[in-house]
Amino acid sequence: MKLPRFLSSSAYDMAIDLGTVNTVIHVRDRGIVLNEPSVIAIETRQGFRKVKVVGNEAKLMMGKTPANIQAIRPLRDGVIADIDVAEQMIKHFIDKALDGSRFGRRHEVVVCVPSGSTMVERRALRDAAANAGAARVQLIEEPMAAAIGAGLPVTEPRGAMVVDIGGGTTEVAVLSLRGIAYSNSARVGGDRMDDAIASHIRRNHNLMIGEATSERVKCEIGAATPPDGEGRRIIVKGRDLVNGRPAEMSISEAEIVDALAEPVGQIKMAVRTALEQTAPELAADIIDEGITLTGGGALLRRLDEALMEETGLPVKVADTPLMCVAMGAGKALEDPAYQGVLTIS
Repeated sequence: MKLPRFLSSSAYDMAIDLGTVNTVIHVRDRGIVLNEPSVIAIETRQGFRKVKVVGNEAKLMMGKTPANIQAIRPLRDGVIADIDVAEQMIKHFIDKALDGSRFGRRHEVVVCVPSGSTMVERRALRDAAANAGAARVQLIEEPMAAAIGAGLPVTEPRGAMVVDIGGGTTEVAVLSLRGIAYSNSARVGGDRMDDAIASHIRRNHNLMIGEATSERVKCEIGAATPPDGEGRRIIVKGRDLVNGRPAEMSISEAEIVDALAEPVGQIKMAVRTALEQTAPELAADIIDEGITLTGGGALLRRLDEALMEETGLPVKVADTPLMCVAMGAGKALEDPAYQGVLTIS
């Protein structure tokens, strides 16, 4: 007897893009079902620790918790920093993605890993997913998943270059024939940009701002190349380091471009290094195909222009850069054409 589709275990197979900043889950035949911040709030009561909230609600608590509650980001630079907390977060997200369904508990999970991660880091990711309820865990390298999600011809004998700028790492890879011909990983991403903005404002204005504020500044007026004149302005609130009082001030786009010069420079350097190391035939293909940007960092204004200027090649931002990795991992799970891109270890 054939099981109805909703009872079969394959209906619950999923791909997880476990990012430093956001976790995105793709479920077989349903597409993207969850996109939430990789944050978990843990409450300690009478010596016992328990999960209070995860995801969106936990992110709102960042920097605002009392002594008995901790808002934690269990991933740093794309890898697990706290395995026990990460496990609980993954378990919560899997239950949420499946609407707490009891059927099909023996699901297969594909987890995205940074290409530069070590065997120990990969094992930690695999174990965390297995302990969270997966029957079988396979891994896919993030640049490969990003390229599949962006619709690049990774199965053909044609070079394609992808730059995946996440929260913790920037992955640059040249792909061909379902494999990675060259990849490098720089520990620079959205988090490093936020830190650069916070330290610039502290150094130049004696104003201490929090993580959420520096992220908001980056999203609203952050850019990779200078605007005409000062550009737009934004009001920033924080603590005055001179007199210790809450204060606010106006910051210009030109100033933020200046603050982001170093992390943007590191991304340019990673792309240039990749082009220098690429085989001549693949380099010839990249001239035609150009470079594709994915990941949340690809949304930084005029980053494509900055890279175009640096490399002299056409650069385009993928249609849904934040979802590319999860969508690509989901496609690799569903479509036999991508057989061979998933690994067990």
